[in-house]
Amino acid sequence: MSITVNPVLIRSLLFIPILLISFSVHEFSHAALAVYFGDETPRQTGRFTLNPLKHLDLVGSLLVPLIGITSGGWIIGWAKPVVINRMNFRNPRSNDLIVSFSGPFANLMLAFFFAIVLNLSGEAFSPLITDLFRMSVYLNLFLFVFNLLPVPPLDGSHILFDLFPNRWVAWYVNLGSFGIIILLLLLYSPLWSYFSSVILTGFELLVK
Repeated sequence: MSITVNPVLIRSLLFIPILLISFSVHEFSHAALAVYFGDETPRQTGRFTLNPLKHLDLVGSLLVPLIGITSGGWIIGWAKPVVINRMNFRNPRSNDLIVSFSGPFANLMLAFFFAIVLNLSGEAFSPLITDLFRMSVYLNLFLFVFNLLPVPPLDGSHILFDLFPNRWVAWYVNLGSFGIIILLLLLYSPLWSYFSSVILTGFELLVK
């Protein structure tokens, strides 16, 4: 009896570790900069680490990506956000701005890393590995741009407050779960195609 292996399923399963690494680097960057600026909360809560298990969210890091794989849809997800107390920073406003930006910036650097390895490899990699690297570049560009959207609870909303600290922006940032509704509306709006085109343009510039 022969067993037929679905190459798309294999590629998707192999992609999950890259997803977890990308999440972990993002969250660790927040933690590392927060500790550097004087807040020991990430270290005290065990988040000052690159260990993916410490940043794992059972639903967002495993269940949702697996549902995406089995349904043939997008492989998306999220990690547990690092708890940070900005009042422990030496300069709460400017330090928090840097800490908030550090996560998306780390994903941008990962996108550059994967793109450089892919471009230098030529045809050394198998088609499967090449596809994984291409997906990794796109994923990290997506995480970079997506997390900079000024929608709570994304990093962009914290950056917005640090740039314009007033009670109206504070109210907006604290919308909490309502931010998910805003994101869903964005997902099904014409703006999403513009958002996707920005990521695709960046991808085409990085991957030759």
